[in-house]
Amino acid sequence: MRLVYLALGWFFVGLGLLGAFLPLLPTTPFLLLAIACFTRSSPRLEAWLLNHPRFGPPLIAWREKGAIPRRAKILAVGMMAVSYGVFLFGTSPTLWRALLVLTILAGSSIFIVTRPDST
Repeated sequence: MRLVYLALGWFFVGLGLLGAFLPLLPTTPFLLLAIACFTRSSPRLEAWLLNHPRFGPPLIAWREKGAIPRRAKILAVGMMAVSYGVFLFGTSPTLWRALLVLTILAGSSIFIVTRPDST
């Protein structure tokens, strides 16, 4: 099982690194998954991610306080709003589908906004 977690950890690190350069792919959620996998497979790689100068601080803030940087909150909620607008006006969904997507995005936004701010 250790090797499975190790492979998944590296997979999520790869997706996180892609997300650092591709605007629509998130970085931090994938790195949080990588940390979870490395916690179960490699304390050395877990420490490497937590001590990384760029990615470490938000991971530590989430682990210790469940905190999200204010800039990330604004960007996440803003992108969800834009995405919903594109979905709504670009695909002309049925009412139930539009409400379902709105409910999911609103719930996600509420979760993000109610997390503590990290510095």
